Amino acid sequence: MQDEPTVRLTAVRRLYEVSARMGAGRSLGETLQAVVEGVVTGLGFGIAVLNLRHPDGKFEVIAVAGSPEAREALLGTVSSADIFDAEFAIADEWGRLRFVPHERLPEGEVVGWVPDVPVSDDPAAWHPLDALFAPLYAPDGELVGMLSVDLPEDQRRPGPIHRELLEIFATQAGLAIDKARLTDQLLAEKARLEASETTFRMVFEGAGNGMATVAFDGPEAGRILRVNDAFCRITGYGADQLVGARLLDFLRDEDPSRSREQLEKVASGNGSYRFERIFSRPSGNEIWLGGTAAIVGAGPGRILLIQIDDVTARKDAERELRHHAAHDPLTGLPNRRLLQHRFAAALERTRATGRRGALLFCDLNHFKLVNDGYGHEAGDRALQEIAGRLANAVRHGDTVARLGGDEFAILAEDIADDDLAALITRLESAVGQPLPNLPVQVTTSIGTAPITPETPDLDTLLHTADQAMYQSKQRRQ
Repeated sequence: MQDEPTVRLTAVRRLYEVSARMGAGRSLGETLQAVVEGVVTGLGFGIAVLNLRHPDGKFEVIAVAGSPEAREALLGTVSSADIFDAEFAIADEWGRLRFVPHERLPEGEVVGWVPDVPVSDDPAAWHPLDALFAPLYAPDGELVGMLSVDLPEDQRRPGPIHRELLEIFATQAGLAIDKARLTDQLLAEKARLEASETTFRMVFEGAGNGMATVAFDGPEAGRILRVNDAFCRITGYGADQLVGARLLDFLRDEDPSRSREQLEKVASGNGSYRFERIFSRPSGNEIWLGGTAAIVGAGPGRILLIQIDDVTARKDAERELRHHAAHDPLTGLPNRRLLQHRFAAALERTRATGRRGALLFCDLNHFKLVNDGYGHEAGDRALQEIAGRLANAVRHGDTVARLGGDEFAILAEDIADDDLAALITRLESAVGQPLPNLPVQVTTSIGTAPITPETPDLDTLLHTADQAMYQSKQRRQ
């Protein structure tokens, strides 16, 4: 069975892939279908149905994925504005999600299409009459649709990780639908009125997300021509500071030539270019901007129409998820997964240079007395204190990881003999110092295993270091 960090990391990777496929720049119909297909292919549900909310409040099933039978039965059906009220009245609130367990449904009442699947006796199993809904909201809080999912791939009611990922995905889907609606509006206006300046200005200035036009050709290429109020609000600059300036002066672009190449491809195909870039605000703080750039016009007077949103919160959430997947939640140290990643890189360097390293296996002595005598909260505080001491005792570039319980590993490159002995002495001394408010004397036994070009893998090295640690512990007794 996979551990929680593995499940979370796999789910995060799926979310990244799905969000990329769903991305902005698509038409509304393409976006809606990408949403339901993303749920089925990326988030682990067998069926996904998307009800689009119309201006009159009614809901229409616009997209279905995962089941031809469900698609035939539901696609195109229109329901009243209060279709979900009765179900939500008996639903569990999972953040923004709403889960309606089958046992709360009025007896004999079945709404909509029901999958023909076996019913399990396990109370935690997914029942064909269970329902899970994710409301979809535009950035201004408007309800734009309702996503319903069915048949989780593990046939169980979703746990916290998959609920969290579905909720994040629903937020992204709401933004994508709102952008697609705006894109459809802009394209429709362009087709009807040939980009009438008056109509364009109304849409441009009234858009809820930031919009700008940038010269694409000629001596002014790359300079900002116009911005709307939302663009100024998001970036923190006034229009007088932005218009006439080079857009790239505000962005951190790791490869400007590649960005230009992608834009040229967009220009030749009349498509759009999706980007995420770091933007420097007047205060010196940096934020993440996500958006699209599309070429407007033909010939030498072409311009870039840019739409942006501040996606800093999403990027921070993604970074936090990646951190949780690679670090021990109690001590904040790298976990075994991150240790494996860094070991693989270290072994590759050792094989390239021949310079040896070492893996140290640390086991705490007398730590059980802390837990038994003072409780697990005191034990947790002691582990956090010892973790900090180990991290401070190693050299810059060494990795201290928690393997579990009171076991730690240290990955040290380019070290041997006297330097290794000195490192072991520092670690033993650091751990052996008195613990705050605890009379128990906790020490450590350390075993080492060399990292050489012949080292096969981390598991073998850990086993060798563990055996050496055991021998060291026996000598102490």
